[in-house]
Amino acid sequence: MLRLGRREFDAHEPVIMAIVNRTPDSFYDQGATFHDEPALGRVEQAVAEGAAIIDIGGVKAGPGAEVTAEEEARRTVGFVAEVRRRFPDVIISVDTWRHEVGAAVCEAGADLLNDAWGGVDPKLAEVAARYGVGLVCTHAGGAEPRTRPHRIGYDDVMADILRVTVGLAERAVSLGVPRESVLIDPGHDFGKNTRHSLEATRRLGEMVVTGWPVLVSLSNKDFVGETLDRPVKERVIGTLATTAVSAWLGAQVYRVHEVAETRQVLDMVAAIAGHRAPAVARRGLA
Repeated sequence: MLRLGRREFDAHEPVIMAIVNRTPDSFYDQGATFHDEPALGRVEQAVAEGAAIIDIGGVKAGPGAEVTAEEEARRTVGFVAEVRRRFPDVIISVDTWRHEVGAAVCEAGADLLNDAWGGVDPKLAEVAARYGVGLVCTHAGGAEPRTRPHRIGYDDVMADILRVTVGLAERAVSLGVPRESVLIDPGHDFGKNTRHSLEATRRLGEMVVTGWPVLVSLSNKDFVGETLDRPVKERVIGTLATTAVSAWLGAQVYRVHEVAETRQVLDMVAAIAGHRAPAVARRGLA
């Protein structure tokens, strides 16, 4: 059972996490949701299309202008509070690696801290424990926040992913984070080249059998672009194909830009797997 905020999800229930970037330089939408009203509109649309989680980020993942903890908090804390006021039942996640920001957004109503940089600030897990919120434990290959990998190598990339993410998850629980609210994430593109990310996808089942719910953040990433030789705006089909494979292998939470398209893919895979009935079943019955 996965428990986040006011919601509970059984093991075969796929969950969509919609991305809302509170940055002026996000790689995909180039700041489309930096200002409050477009961002709130994005939240409303994502919820209507089937997102259970809204993931709010105040710092671009890649290299760029410096963003202090104070500026990151300015971009996220008030917005978290407003989303909580307008959408009391939605699960609010904040993508941050800083414990100071984590504490501030938890005070404002966040339910989940999405630590995409692999525990680089160990105090973030302590914050999650203090507030009783969930935590995403990600493999980032030891990379520093906002850096790109350079000639990184692994003897066995999945072995390293399992060692790091399960270790972070176990530490979080030992600190007091509710076990049913901890997820592990292979960290596609984070501290990895394209072949590493493809292998992590191919071997995702090895993460699933650990018993920790698996989150994948695949949406329009560079490994999809390089695999198909497509620019950012032409990676949706590749993303959805990777989503279908990940769903078949047992991932549970999907961090995405395209909510409606992802919902259809996940529903179709669930129906094929026998975890969901068809929405309509008239064929051959008339």
